[in-house]
Amino acid sequence: MAIEDLISSVPTGLWIGGEERQAASTFNVLDPSDDQVLATVADATAADAVAALDAACAVQAEWAATAPRKRGEILRSVFEKITENADDIAALMTLEMGKVLAESKGEVTYGAEFFRWFSEEAVRIEGRYTPAPAGTGRILVTKQAVGPCYAITPWNFPLAMGTRKMGPAFAAGCTMIVKPAQETPLTMLLLAKLMDEAGLPKGVLSVLPTTSPGEVTTALIDDGRLRKLTFTGSTGVGKSLVKQSADKLLRTSMELGGNAPFIVFDDADVDAVVDGAILAKMRNGGEACTAANRFHVANAVREEFTEKLVKRMSEFNLGKGIDPASTLGPLINSKQVSTVTELVSDAVSRGATVAVGGVAPGGPGNFYPATVLTDVPADARILKEEVFGPVAPITGFDTEDEGVAAANDTEYGLAAYVYTRSLDRALRVAEGIESGMVGINRGVISDAAAPFGGIKESGFGREGGSEGIEEYLDTKYIALTR
Repeated sequence: MAIEDLISSVPTGLWIGGEERQAASTFNVLDPSDDQVLATVADATAADAVAALDAACAVQAEWAATAPRKRGEILRSVFEKITENADDIAALMTLEMGKVLAESKGEVTYGAEFFRWFSEEAVRIEGRYTPAPAGTGRILVTKQAVGPCYAITPWNFPLAMGTRKMGPAFAAGCTMIVKPAQETPLTMLLLAKLMDEAGLPKGVLSVLPTTSPGEVTTALIDDGRLRKLTFTGSTGVGKSLVKQSADKLLRTSMELGGNAPFIVFDDADVDAVVDGAILAKMRNGGEACTAANRFHVANAVREEFTEKLVKRMSEFNLGKGIDPASTLGPLINSKQVSTVTELVSDAVSRGATVAVGGVAPGGPGNFYPATVLTDVPADARILKEEVFGPVAPITGFDTEDEGVAAANDTEYGLAAYVYTRSLDRALRVAEGIESGMVGINRGVISDAAAPFGGIKESGFGREGGSEGIEEYLDTKYIALTR
């Protein structure tokens, strides 16, 4: 489909109760490769948020009472609808977010999988029935849908960060309002349209693009009918939302910032390590909370690893994501370019060396090249802060304990990567790392069938796997007489 036809096929109004609605004002969505306007979309207000909650509450009981098999069949239909439209979704995502087309196609596959996985989990919501130990009766435990949910999703994965929340919520019998990031609302609006075509009942999903997220969020959180808040984004915003939701004691799930260590031991296969490092660092152009943020490499293999990583990073072709020749697209906006530039400059000022890249090309668009920093000192900010860009800082260590200590020297705990040929070491280190997820000899760990989430200041709650649906279920105990 031509780009103009693709953009014109996307709803640009608010999506409330399964229907497109106009708003009092609008805002522009920009292409990060040249900052040109892609589309103008409706700008939701607090009143629109309440209208979306009205729609969710109106069908909540009916949706929760829908047979689990029926809910599962609808989710399976959504999976098939996404798959049928994969090329259009990927192109739209690339246009509004910037990632290269191959990355967008990978996200469509990953994002769709949450609907297939949870279509199967919808019929596996379990309870239990047992005699009371005292012999005085029976214990019946059942699970029920939490109720209307509010999901706030980020710009870096415009499809998958929504499907990872919608899949389990809908499988559990919950309705949901989604507020996509201001930078990337088009993918979610297209998804809402496709879900409607796939048979999702009207009112089960609403989508509210907005430039006033605080106003919209406050209206929903303060309304006593909302029962669940799920957020993916920065730790700072997550903390604020947890505090804000406390007055209503909302169920909350928080998938927050990361500072993933990539640990290379001296017995690792360096060629395999470099392959994994490219995946872990450069997936999504480095704009991922699971991206390898710092490379802790055993000094015995550090020189070899650095030389091979620099070669691979120098091969990335910077350009518009929609261009098939590009292998690295732009960052999301100029602010992110400034953040990456500042972190690299800080590291260099403290003694780090730029082995490749390190300078934004300037001109139109928000580009930053694949970059490797060597001899990064321990006090460099880039080892403490999430860079969210294509920069690989390398530092060395000698002993296993030093490597683990360096990995744990952060307030975050989302993902970590470990490379070693020793199974004993792999398990020992994985258990010692303070992280919700650990990849052993692999650079990509996200899987719809596995629980995704972190510890420490990377948040709480899990998305995906059999654990993911529990976030949208309440446990009810029914005491039966003998």
